[in-house]
Amino acid sequence: MVGEPFLITNTLSMSRKFGSDNKSALQAKFDAQKIAFAPIMFQAAKALRDFGILEELKKSKNTGLKIDDLSRLVNLSEYAVTVLLEAGLSLEMVKVDNDFYTLTKTGFFVLSDPLTIANMDFVNDINYQGAFYMKEALSTAKPAGLHKVFGDWKTIYEALEHLPGQERKSWFGFDHYYSNKAFDEVLPLVFANNPNNIADLGGNTGRFALACANYCDSVKTTILDLPGQLDTAREAITRKGLQERIGFIPLNFLNKNESFPKGFDVIWMSQFLDCFSEDEIVSILKRANDVMSPDAELFILETFWDNQKYPASTYCLHATSLYFTCMANGNSRMYHSDDMRKLIDKAGLTVVDEFENIGISHTLLKCKIK
Repeated sequence: MVGEPFLITNTLSMSRKFGSDNKSALQAKFDAQKIAFAPIMFQAAKALRDFGILEELKKSKNTGLKIDDLSRLVNLSEYAVTVLLEAGLSLEMVKVDNDFYTLTKTGFFVLSDPLTIANMDFVNDINYQGAFYMKEALSTAKPAGLHKVFGDWKTIYEALEHLPGQERKSWFGFDHYYSNKAFDEVLPLVFANNPNNIADLGGNTGRFALACANYCDSVKTTILDLPGQLDTAREAITRKGLQERIGFIPLNFLNKNESFPKGFDVIWMSQFLDCFSEDEIVSILKRANDVMSPDAELFILETFWDNQKYPASTYCLHATSLYFTCMANGNSRMYHSDDMRKLIDKAGLTVVDEFENIGISHTLLKCKIK
C-alpha cells in the first residue's frame, strides 16, 4: 500500500465487478458464525492486547507460556487468561502445543502493527457503542450513534474538541495515520507550478499547512474549517512560530450560501470530500469552481475503495463508510472513484491528472475548471 506515486493517463471507468462466491457451503457457514460473534470476539482481541497477554507471548516466542505463567505475569486470574486465550485460538491470534501458548502472525499484527492499532482504537473508542444504532442512522440519514453516545451534535466534526481525552486521541490517531504518510509524496505534485497561495479546505489540526510551510519558505496557506477545528490548528501553528504564514478563515461547508474566498493558486482537499453527501460535495466543488482562475488547480486526495491493491484496504474502507453512517454525519461514505469523477464533472471541473499509490491507499486527483 506504500510506494512511489505514479501517474494514471487513462481515467476510463473501472469495472464495478467485485467479490465472488466460490467458497464451500461449510466455509460460508463458518464465516457467518464469525460475523455473528464478531462484536464479542473483537473485545476479546482487544483485551488480549490491553492486558499484556500478547506482549508476554511475544517476549517468550521461542518457548511459549502456560496459563499459570501468564496469569502471574499479567496479574489476571487463570480463568480470565483461559477464556481469552481460547478465544485467541479461534481468532488465530495464538496457538497452543502441549499447554504452551505462542503468538501467531495475526496476534503480532494486533499487538504491534500501527495500522491495526489505529483501526482497533478508532473502532473501540469512537464506533463500538454507536454502531448499535446503525439501523436508525440508515433510516433517518442522521448520525444516530453520535447522538446516543457523544451528544446532540449535527456532525462529529463539531463535537471533536468536546470529546473525552481517549476518544479524541483515537479519532485523531486514525485520521492522522492515513493522511500523514501521504503528505511527503504529494507536496512535489502540489508545488509543481510554484503556487504562492494555497487554500486548505477542512485543514483539521493544520498538519498539511505546516507541511507546506516547511516545504516552501514563500508559500502562504490558509485553512478553512469550523471554528473549533481552527482553534486546534492555531495552537499547533503558533507553537511552531508560523502564524504569519498560515491564515485561518472560519467556514461551515454545509452552508451552501457561504462562498469561498478568492485568490488561491491551489485549493487542497485531503480526506475531506468523503465527509459529505453527494449533493454536498457538488455544492462544495461548485463554490470552489466559482473562485478559481483558469490557471488555478484543485487537488483531491482520497482513498477510493475501488483503487485498492489489497483486499484488506478495501475491507477497511467499506467499514469506514459505516463510521460515517453511524457517527460522523449519517450521509457520506468512502467513494468509488467513478462516483467522485461524476460529481467533479457535475460541478464544472475536470480531472486533468490522476496519481495512484499515494501514502496508504490514496489517489490524488488534479482538477481544473472546464
